[in-house]
Amino acid sequence: MNDVSKNNAGGPPSRNFQLDKPNAKLMGVCGGIGNYVGIDPMLVRVGFVIGGLVSVGTAGLIYVAIGLIAD
Repeated sequence: MNDVSKNNAGGPPSRNFQLDKPNAKLMGVCGGIGNYVGIDPMLVRVGFVIGGLVSVGTAGLIYVAIGLIAD
């Protein structure tokens, strides 16, 4: 039986969200989101910066909330 929640070498990636602390720039949120969705974390970082500028800081609050909750 194939368990998707385990990240075995050569097996399917884990579908559990976790912060990417080893490759973190600030808290590891963007790296964790990038790994979870399967895209480059730099694109997620750029998205948060643009979102922070457009939303007058709401994206920053969301970033901190994810960092604190997922820790």
